[in-house]
Amino acid sequence: MKIPKGKKVYFASDNHLGAPTMEASRPREKKFVSWLDEIKHDAAAIFLVGDLFDFWFEYKTVIPKGFTRTLGKLAEISDSGIPIYFFVGNHDLWMSGYFEEELNIPVYHKPQEFTFETVTERSRSTFFIGHGDGLGPGDKGYKRMKKVFTNPFFQWLFRWLHPDIGVKIAQYMSVKNKMISGDDDAKFLGEENEWLVQYCKKKLQEKHRDFFVFGHRHLPLEIKLNETSEYINLGDWIKYYTYGVFDGLDFKLNVYK
Repeated sequence: MKIPKGKKVYFASDNHLGAPTMEASRPREKKFVSWLDEIKHDAAAIFLVGDLFDFWFEYKTVIPKGFTRTLGKLAEISDSGIPIYFFVGNHDLWMSGYFEEELNIPVYHKPQEFTFETVTERSRSTFFIGHGDGLGPGDKGYKRMKKVFTNPFFQWLFRWLHPDIGVKIAQYMSVKNKMISGDDDAKFLGEENEWLVQYCKKKLQEKHRDFFVFGHRHLPLEIKLNETSEYINLGDWIKYYTYGVFDGLDFKLNVYK
C-alpha cells in the first residue's frame, strides 16, 4: 500500500459500542464519529482493529439495532475511496458478509501483514496487525471458549434464537463478566509477562516486521522488541481514547480530545 505525500494511516480499536447500554455508549460513539470525520481529510487508510462493537452477530437478514452514526460515517468514508480494514475482536467476531457487501470494507478474522510505502521518502515498513485475543502463551480458558464461539454448529444454534433473545443474552453476559472494558485485564503486567509481547518476539524469529499493532489489552503501549521492531497496543475508546497514526516514517499513539 502506497502512502501519498501528506497522507497518513490511522488505527483504532476497542470502542465496545453498545456497552454497557446503547444510551450510555452514545457519547462515546459520537466522539468516535467526530474523529472519523476529522481524519478522513488526510487518511490514506483506516484500520479498525477489533471490538468496535460490544456485541455483533449477523443473522441471515438481520443485524443488531443501533450504531447508525458509526455505520453511516464508515459508509461515507468508504464510498469516498478511502480504504477501511476491519479486524474482528472477541466481542464482534460473528461477522459474515454485511461489512463487505454493504460498506465495501474487508473483514479479517486473523492477523494480517501489510506493507506501507511512501513515494516521497522511498521508505518501506512492514506491519503485522490483528486484534490480539487468543495469541501468545497462556489464557487457555479463553482459547477453549473461542473455539466454541467460532464453531459453525454453535453459531447455527445461536442463529435459531430470536434476535431479541440472542442479543439480550449476549449483552447480559458481556456486562456480567466485566468484558466491556477489560477492567480485570487492563493492567500492565511487565514486558516479560505481556503475552502479546512474547507472541511478537516469537513471530520475529520467523520473519522481520517493523511494527506489530494490536488491540484487546485496552492499554496504550509502545514497546521496543529489538532495535528495529516495535509492539504497539492501541488502547481503547472507553478510558484512554487513543489511536495510532503512521505517516510513512514514524508511528505515534495520540489521544483524541
